[in-house]
Amino acid sequence: MNNVKLGEVSEIKSGAGFPKKYQGQASGDIPFAKVGDISEAKRSEGKVISVANNYVSEGIVANLKAKIFPCNTIVFAKIGEAIRKNNRVITQTPMAFDNNVMGLIPNVRKISSSYLYYFLETIDFYTLSNSTTIPSIRKTEMEQLEVPLPPLCEQKRIAAILDQADALRRSRRRAITRLNDLSASIFHEMFGDPVHNERKWNVEKLDSLTTKISSGSTPKGGSKNYVDDGIVFLRSQNVWRNRLELDDVVYIDEATHQKMKKSSLKNGDILITKTGRINTENSSLGRAAMFLGEDDSANVNGHVYLIRPKPAVLKEFILYIMTTPEYREYIRSVCVGGIDKRQINKEHLEEFPIIYPPTEEQKKFLKKLKAIEEQKARFNEQLELAENLFLSLQQRAFIGEL
Repeated sequence: MNNVKLGEVSEIKSGAGFPKKYQGQASGDIPFAKVGDISEAKRSEGKVISVANNYVSEGIVANLKAKIFPCNTIVFAKIGEAIRKNNRVITQTPMAFDNNVMGLIPNVRKISSSYLYYFLETIDFYTLSNSTTIPSIRKTEMEQLEVPLPPLCEQKRIAAILDQADALRRSRRRAITRLNDLSASIFHEMFGDPVHNERKWNVEKLDSLTTKISSGSTPKGGSKNYVDDGIVFLRSQNVWRNRLELDDVVYIDEATHQKMKKSSLKNGDILITKTGRINTENSSLGRAAMFLGEDDSANVNGHVYLIRPKPAVLKEFILYIMTTPEYREYIRSVCVGGIDKRQINKEHLEEFPIIYPPTEEQKKFLKKLKAIEEQKARFNEQLELAENLFLSLQQRAFIGEL
């Protein structure tokens, strides 16, 4: 299989700077998309984009001499931390983009847009960015990227196989999303909005429902205390919405753990991150999850709060409330700090209002939630298999083995 340079099989363009006065239309002649629209399309559609949150008229486009990206253009962020997300999609209609977006317009006589899309999915664009303070991707660097180029009919065959594998994994993701939506629907049907509390449930302060609320500990010397194996040491990047991610977990030795007994974890402790930005999708601020390991088998650092519910309290109900979208907005309304970084103060955390319906009602909800979570676990297993299948096919596709 021969390799060609990307610039030989595609035209590379950047978006245009549309003044704000021309933006904001809910409908119009031409969709005008930004990096956020690409991320949104990636989440919902997986591969394509055809609508945006803004539209512009053909007259404005002509007056500004702006570039319109045709159908089958592969678009992605070209500047800033958005490059790290590696979100890229294919336009399904002519679209205009702002100047933070780059587009690859394939020469369809030489390369299939779907084939090129799947090849680019194997490339971490952040590694292509320059090393300035604000990372960016340059057209000249993209043009030099080498692409394996089998005959066009072979490209289309490969893209069709990957389309099927991609559709399988996306169907599993949609099923999981629907189950999450079902949980939220059941909760709202039973209890309403947990922040505005229009059902007038009894409300308890979080402090009254717990035996302990405290910040974690950061050992003197920071990362110098990490060891290859030992006591799990959880940081804010390990705490996500209702789950702990342990891919990059670190460890401390027993002696360090003993010095930080106050932040040693017990089974059922709720962890919530205390700092982060408020204007990002995956902000580390206010993410909450439950520790389900053995007592005293883990510790937590100073960017995370430890919440230990009282034995009689249904801790899973408290956690669910704290991970709802409504509570996410509440947390953002009470946090303190500057634009770039906000913080939840311990005093605010202790005052968190928690709706507290009768215990039997809480149990009814948790029983339904458990059934949904069991179904989600099965779908997650299927998703993992589908992801592995796709990655295997993708790897084989671009070394000529598919």
